[in-house]
Amino acid sequence: MKLTRLIQLFFVFTLLLNISCSNDEDAAPELYYGDGFLITNEGNYKTPNAEVTFVSADLSIKQDNIFSANNSGSNLGDVLQTITFNGDKAYLLLNNSNKIQIVNRYNFKKAGEITSQLNTPRYMAFANNNIYVTNDKYDGEKFVSIYKSSDLSFIKKVSFTDTVERIVEAGNNIFVQNASYGYGNKITYINTTTNEIQSTITLPNGNINKIIAYNNIVYAIAAGVSDSYIYQISNTGNITKITTLAGISDAKNLEIENNKFYFTSENKVYTMDMNATSAPSSPLFSVTNSIDPYSNLYGFNVVNGKIFVSDANGFTEDSKVTIYTTSGSIIKTFTAGKATNGFYWN
Repeated sequence: MKLTRLIQLFFVFTLLLNISCSNDEDAAPELYYGDGFLITNEGNYKTPNAEVTFVSADLSIKQDNIFSANNSGSNLGDVLQTITFNGDKAYLLLNNSNKIQIVNRYNFKKAGEITSQLNTPRYMAFANNNIYVTNDKYDGEKFVSIYKSSDLSFIKKVSFTDTVERIVEAGNNIFVQNASYGYGNKITYINTTTNEIQSTITLPNGNINKIIAYNNIVYAIAAGVSDSYIYQISNTGNITKITTLAGISDAKNLEIENNKFYFTSENKVYTMDMNATSAPSSPLFSVTNSIDPYSNLYGFNVVNGKIFVSDANGFTEDSKVTIYTTSGSIIKTFTAGKATNGFYWN
C-alpha cells in the first residue's frame, strides 16, 4: 500500500515537473531592456503586426516581439513609425492605428496610451513639460497636437497648410519639418511658452529630407538637382551655417555621432567631420541593392558608435539588419520584423 502510494506520488511529481519545464520553455524570457538597442519594426500597412526587437549592447542577445511578450500577447498596432523616450517611459507612435502606446522602457509593460486628437500621426518630441505630435493625413488635415506630459491631457492643436513631418526639440523650442519625401523647403519654429508659431525658416536651396537636433542646434539635410546641403539652424530659428555637398545628389538620412555627419545617397553611406568645408570624395561603404529600390536603407541610424541599416526585403519578408563599425566594417547581420525602420539606444 505504501509502495503503491509512493509510486503514485512519484508520477504526479514527474508530471508537474514536466509541465513546469514546458511552460518555462514556451514563455518568453523576461529581460531588462535598458543598456541595449530597440529596433522598430513598422509592420505591414493595415495589418496590426508592428513590433519591437531588443538587442543587447554587446549584440549577443536578440529578442523579437517584446511588446506582445510582455503584455499578454497583445498586438502593438498598425505601422510603428517611431519611438521617443521621456523619463522611464517609451512612447511608441502607431501611424495607422492613430495611437501612441506608452510602456515602461525597461520592462516594456504597458503604462498608458494617447488616442485623442490624432489623425495619421508621424513623429513626436518633448519640450517644456509638453508632448508635441505631428499629424499629416494624406489630402487632409495637417497639424501638431499638444498634450501635457504629466497626465496626457490634450492642450491644443496648431494647424498648418503645409506638410508636417519630423519634429525636434532644441533649446526647449520645437521645430517642425514642413517637407516629406523630398518635397518642401520650410521649417516652422513653435514657441513652447505660447504654443504658437514663432517663425518660418525657408531654406534657400534644396528640398528637405530630414531634420535632427544635436547639442541644442537643428540640422537639416536637403537635396538639390545635383548637389545637397546640410543646414545648421540656431534654437532661435536662424540659419547659421550651410555646408554644400557638391556632386552628391538626393542626400538623406542625416545622423550625427561624435561630431561627425553621417548620411546616405542612393545605396551609399557617407561620413564627414562637422567642421569640414567640402563633401567627402567617396562613400564610407555601399549596401547591396535589395529586391526593390524602396527597401534599400529603409532604416538608418548611427547609435553608440555603430551604424545600423535595414533592408526591408520587399516588405513581404522579415527585414535584414546589418550593423557596421563607424569605419565601415560589418559587425553583425540578423533578421528583425517587417519593415524595420529605426534603431534606438535605450
